[in-house]
Amino acid sequence: MDDPNLSGTGTTEIRKPSVDLIQETILQRICFLEYTPGDQLKEAVLAKEFGVSRTPVRDALSRISHLGLVETRNGVGTVVVEMSAQRIRHLYETRLELASLIGQLSPTAIDQGQQSEARALHLQAVELQDRFDPQEFVKLNQRLQILISSLIGNIVLRDLWNQTFLQAASLWHQMAETAGEQAARALVSETSDLVVALEKEDIRAVGYIQRIHIGYGYQLIKDKLLDRAKANP
Repeated sequence: MDDPNLSGTGTTEIRKPSVDLIQETILQRICFLEYTPGDQLKEAVLAKEFGVSRTPVRDALSRISHLGLVETRNGVGTVVVEMSAQRIRHLYETRLELASLIGQLSPTAIDQGQQSEARALHLQAVELQDRFDPQEFVKLNQRLQILISSLIGNIVLRDLWNQTFLQAASLWHQMAETAGEQAARALVSETSDLVVALEKEDIRAVGYIQRIHIGYGYQLIKDKLLDRAKANP
């Protein structure tokens, strides 16, 4: 079989990163606070790093701007922004409503792979509770997000769910650094409930569980982040 990485001349064809990959990488850095609010994202620097022209970098940043995570400022360029308390509230109000629709709009059939992933996530959440690490916490939440997304049959709902998760992800990293023990317990509880729902093949219960734990997560964010911001204006 021909190697897809080889061109017809017998030389290795180097594939440049796609806009999707560049976007995913930048989002990952924002979620893990490698890029923090106020950081400038320079197109030329990113283009050199990824080995592409500035056009795909500009396209990736444009997509991310629609999520409210970066913005273009005159005379400055593209910078990472910090979400206001109002935007955070609206974001979580939206996520709560979206969660209630899981299992109602074009419900999917639950398979064994999804059940196995839920059990694996729960076991790792339990381990994390004993040796908490914010980076691992965010990674587990990302895996959990992928699992929940795979259970959403309605493609429009799935797109909205994924977008709002990306907007909330950096908040979870900040919150985990200040409320590690509480965040870990919450993740153990959420994955435990999810395992039961999937084993019973109750897709509607998945939505109810997400709504409950999103509400709890928002309360933690208010307690640990928003109240702290008010105390230190």
